[in-house]
Amino acid sequence: MNTIIKNKNTISEKDSIIILSNKKTKISNIELSKDETKYILDQQKNKQEIITLNQYSRKVIIVNPKEITNPNLYLENLRCLGDKVFSSIEFLNEVIIDNLERKQINTYAFAEGFALSNYSFDNHKTKQNKKRKITINIFKNDNSCDINEINNLCKSITLTKDLVNTPFSHLKATDLAKLAKEAGNKSGFTTTIFNKKKIQSLKMGGLLAVNQGSIDEPTFSILEWKPKNATNKKPIILVGKGIVYDTGGLSLKPTKGMDIMKVDMAGAGTVIGAMNAIASNKLNKHVIALVPATDNRPSGNAYAPGDVVTMFNKSTVEVLNTDAEGRMILADALSYSEKYNPELVIDLATLTGAAARAIGHFGIVSMHKNALSHHNNLKEIGHLTHERLAEMPFWEDYDDLIKSDIADIKNIGGDFAGAITAGKFLSTFTNYPWIHLDIAGPAYVTSKYGYRGKGATAMGVRLLYNYIKKF
Repeated sequence: MNTIIKNKNTISEKDSIIILSNKKTKISNIELSKDETKYILDQQKNKQEIITLNQYSRKVIIVNPKEITNPNLYLENLRCLGDKVFSSIEFLNEVIIDNLERKQINTYAFAEGFALSNYSFDNHKTKQNKKRKITINIFKNDNSCDINEINNLCKSITLTKDLVNTPFSHLKATDLAKLAKEAGNKSGFTTTIFNKKKIQSLKMGGLLAVNQGSIDEPTFSILEWKPKNATNKKPIILVGKGIVYDTGGLSLKPTKGMDIMKVDMAGAGTVIGAMNAIASNKLNKHVIALVPATDNRPSGNAYAPGDVVTMFNKSTVEVLNTDAEGRMILADALSYSEKYNPELVIDLATLTGAAARAIGHFGIVSMHKNALSHHNNLKEIGHLTHERLAEMPFWEDYDDLIKSDIADIKNIGGDFAGAITAGKFLSTFTNYPWIHLDIAGPAYVTSKYGYRGKGATAMGVRLLYNYIKKF
């Protein structure tokens, strides 16, 4: 991460400063001319939230957030203002944030939006832009902004973005597992990696079937954070879809749909980032993440429409579309979760185009089974972090759509309710409280999305981290 957040107890006349205030706040700790004061008052009358003064040796930026009665939307506006201010100070490498209204204005949210805006991915350009390094000083921090926490969270989001943005040519399943292990070595979680031989011995039929068309081996990674002071007796389990590249297999995608399919491991990238944040901030929760990973390619040995696959839990699946591969590998991981007797399992996956078409990139499609209170709490955190959940109906009527004539179930449900039937498929592999998050819409965007940027957004990392922190 190229942004460092620190505390600072002094302000000099040469320090560029961002002042968080309301319109009535007296800005007494900086020198202002009569013209500057008049300019500020005029801009406030025009309801400008960001007012910039270019003084001789520094910039002075006054941020007057507009009044929003919904507290969660107010926080999101502060993050967005952080992004806008960052974009306006292109040549500065150090600023001080002075919050004059700490009881009303959340320093953390503004600093979070500001810091997260400083991300770029140009690892594969021959002429790389020099990555911008910037220091954010929080003036006389009032404990509303946990400096260590926000630094670790931003680093974890950068990790997720880097993983998701990395092309398949540089990120095979074995690479993903290796990078997860390296992250754990730094932040404190342990990583166990199953290779193909071990996966075969466990008879993870879904993961092995999807991998049949590949020349590269699959992996199954177990990431665990188990502090001695954990408050939960049974672990929370996160499961992330790790399709490092998806051609659709023999059910080949069109080129337009295939060109960004490096992002099909965003579920895995998200849970790795979340585990990194959880461990580096030493949350007192026992958390395990499972990451099944492979690419999905066509070859003479690829699994085919019409095949029947025996899964890890010994149930059988009729494959009608090899491009519905994510649910095949997730199913084995969900079945494997049973061995931990979990308190709750949450899976994340770029699972269906239907989810993206339903709500766009503005939120996460969700479903759950036997987890009503957990899901309600997760929804609340979704509003707090602005990584909101759009809950889909999960009626029993949909069960009939995945019944197979020749196997226990089939891997697609038909022409409608695609996101829901995908969830229904996964639910057959669960016998514990379970939440399904389809992040196909928000995981990757082709134009700038505020402080989340362009490309990988890491949507879900802040959601999971804050949920587990308050679990």
